[in-house]
Amino acid sequence: MSGGVPGIDVPDRRGRTGLDREGLDLTGNPGVRVREVELLSSSWYVLRRTTFDYLRADGSWDTQERETYDRGNGATVLLYDAGRGTVLLTRQFRYPVYVNGHPDGMLLETAAGLLDDDDPETAIRREAAEETGCEIGEVRHVFDVYMSPGSVTERVHFFAAPYSTAHRTSGGGGVAGEGEDIEVVELPFAKALDMISTGEIADAKTIMLLQWAALSGPFSGRDR
Repeated sequence: MSGGVPGIDVPDRRGRTGLDREGLDLTGNPGVRVREVELLSSSWYVLRRTTFDYLRADGSWDTQERETYDRGNGATVLLYDAGRGTVLLTRQFRYPVYVNGHPDGMLLETAAGLLDDDDPETAIRREAAEETGCEIGEVRHVFDVYMSPGSVTERVHFFAAPYSTAHRTSGGGGVAGEGEDIEVVELPFAKALDMISTGEIADAKTIMLLQWAALSGPFSGRDR
């Protein structure tokens, strides 16, 4: 291979360059001075090691290093039927949790996906259709959350949307070409809440949306 480093001065497999420049132009926090960004991997997502000076509370400067994993931002949606008291979730295999102690790696989750080049609402409509087969109508933005701020840059946009049998235009299941093999699971809302305490639902975004739905969302004030 002739000259150049993929992701830096020649395109990587996703056509990106300049990935070692991320963060060098940040000026929002005068107590942080980014000194160097090293690209460790851009096989698909991006792993960087950044060296920066940090102004401590005692007035001294401390040089620190952090590795950050950049997979882009994402969106997730809780699909609910308030009249029937149900929610529509997905079940799929997640290797990272399987290798970290989950019995079989099969997680119950709200529909979700990366934004790619779309805005959050467009992205979550796409993901809901692909994963659950629902062409959703009204969408409510709930909040935006950094899910693992110690190492992962991703910010996830949380939504909620009503669904009914009329919204089910396909069987869902995800995109086979992307390796997805997703089961659509409809549950009574009360049962889904109980499954948090039993550990049957162990996905953070799903727990957050279910608890929001109980506290201030479509199921708030109900006798569960």
